[in-house]
Amino acid sequence: MTIYRLLPASALIAVFAASAGFAQRPAPSPTAPAPTAPQANVVVPTSKLAVIYSDAFLDPKTGIAKFNNLLATLNREFQKPKDDLTQMQQRMQQLQDEITKLQQAPAGTPIDQKALQAKIDQLEQLKKDYQRKGEDATSGYNKRRGEIFAPLQDEIGKALEVFAKARSITLIIDGTQVPMVYAADSIDITRAFINEFNSKNPVTASATPPK
Repeated sequence: MTIYRLLPASALIAVFAASAGFAQRPAPSPTAPAPTAPQANVVVPTSKLAVIYSDAFLDPKTGIAKFNNLLATLNREFQKPKDDLTQMQQRMQQLQDEITKLQQAPAGTPIDQKALQAKIDQLEQLKKDYQRKGEDATSGYNKRRGEIFAPLQDEIGKALEVFAKARSITLIIDGTQVPMVYAADSIDITRAFINEFNSKNPVTASATPPK
C-alpha cells in the first residue's frame, strides 16, 4: 500500500527560512585547517525495514481468522443482555406512544389522569433501569473482551517476531498507528503475515466461557 502525505506548511517554511539565513551569512575568512583526529572504524549495522497495517487483522473476510472467531464467541456470550436491552427499548417506545396519545386526545375527551401519571412513572423507571442495565452490560463486555483477546494479542506479537527474524527484518512499523509520509508497497508485509499466521494457527475452538 503506497502512501503519500503532504508535509505541513510550517515545516516547509522552516526549511526556506534556514536556507535564506544561510545565504545571507558572509563568507568566513580563510584560516588554517584544524588538524583532524584519526577516526576509528565505525560498523554501520545492516537494517531491513517493513511496514504492517494492524487494522487489517480485524477484517471479517481477509483478516486473522482467530480474531473473528473470538469476536463471534464474545457476541454470543452477550446476546442475552443485548436482547433484554432491545426489549426494554421497545417497551419504552410503546409507553411513550401511549402517553403521547393520551396527552393529545381531542378537546372534551375525558382523560384518566391517574392512568396517565402511572404510565409516565413507569416510563421514567424503565429509563433508569435501561441505563443501569446498559452500563453493566458495557462494562462486562469490555472486561470479557480484554480476557478473550489478550492471549491472542500476545500470540500475534510472538508470531510477528518469528516472522521478522526468519526474513532478516530488523524493524517493523505499524502503519495503522504511526503516520507516514511515504511507504512503498514492496515493504508492506501485512498480507503475507496474515496468510502465514492463519495457516499456522487454524481456528479450532472457541474461547473458554466465563465462570
